[in-house]
Amino acid sequence: MKTIGYAAQDSSAKMTPYHFERRTLRSNDVAIEILYSGVCHSDLHTVNGDWGPQPYPLVPGHEIVGQVLEVGKDVQKYKVGDRVAVGCMVDSCQTCDHCEHDLEQYCRNGMTPTYGAPDRISKEITQGGYSKHIVVREEFVVSVSDKLDISKAAPILCAGITTYSPLRTWGVTKGTRVGVIGLGGLGHMAVKLAVAMGAEVTVISRSKTKEKEAQAIGAKGILASTDEAAMQAAASSFDFILDTVPVKHDFNTYMPLLELDGTLCLVGQIGPMEEPMTMPLVFGRRRIAGSLIGGIKETQDVLDFCAEHNIHPDCKIISPDQINDAFKDLEKGDIAYRYVMDMSKLAV
Repeated sequence: MKTIGYAAQDSSAKMTPYHFERRTLRSNDVAIEILYSGVCHSDLHTVNGDWGPQPYPLVPGHEIVGQVLEVGKDVQKYKVGDRVAVGCMVDSCQTCDHCEHDLEQYCRNGMTPTYGAPDRISKEITQGGYSKHIVVREEFVVSVSDKLDISKAAPILCAGITTYSPLRTWGVTKGTRVGVIGLGGLGHMAVKLAVAMGAEVTVISRSKTKEKEAQAIGAKGILASTDEAAMQAAASSFDFILDTVPVKHDFNTYMPLLELDGTLCLVGQIGPMEEPMTMPLVFGRRRIAGSLIGGIKETQDVLDFCAEHNIHPDCKIISPDQINDAFKDLEKGDIAYRYVMDMSKLAV
């Protein structure tokens, strides 16, 4: 299948139009016309080579919503015209204990990311959602409810599942005291999801400049991390803290905020952090943890949860030819919404 997308040709992160071929459908494949593609901070990190050398040319994008164009002969779950989505991975071994327990993101043989990795069968490099079409095996396609605004659903496939999975894993429920560090693309989804779960949510940020935005989506308010008196007064006041900051930073600042047996979970930064101090851990039996997206079942769960609770990411819709400007904004700092590309503006 001939298609077109926007690709990085090198680590300059300059995105340019790119014509390429999607594979011929295998018996268990679903061909999808991409209608909307979210722009994730990790896309920028990847094409910049921040996480290691990349196989350029590279088409990023792992927040994909569209409709089914064609299905392989063995596909059972989907038919032409269905509203579907694809997230951060497109394959795994399907046979290890993690895959069998719906934890494909932790596949013992390595999951296949949506872009920038060898296909398990052909070994060709996967290309992502900044494109007009994609072909994905049935098991890694999820359904999109008619209750969701399809133009705003794409970021749920990364920002949504990345925050939903740890909230579920650490048992966030009614009355849980949750802190969310950062109110960017991940952070604002974490707030919305935790509030819908019944939690008492506070945003933790360097300043209170986004307090009205935080309160508008259900947070109690903002705890300013630069306010020493406020931070001391908030000691031991959170059961769970989700750290969404996507750059190297000092998480020691936040550890005293946790209650006994509390957990701070990292989902933003992948890479080096400041050296940890063990005293707040040992003296409060506190924990530092991490979490990577979610499995396919959990990804379907978060889409259905968002449909049930009318949760949509805050989005700014752009055309694909504006992607370089969007990347510049991401480089400047976290923004309190997600860019989503309207792929109908992209002609084959």
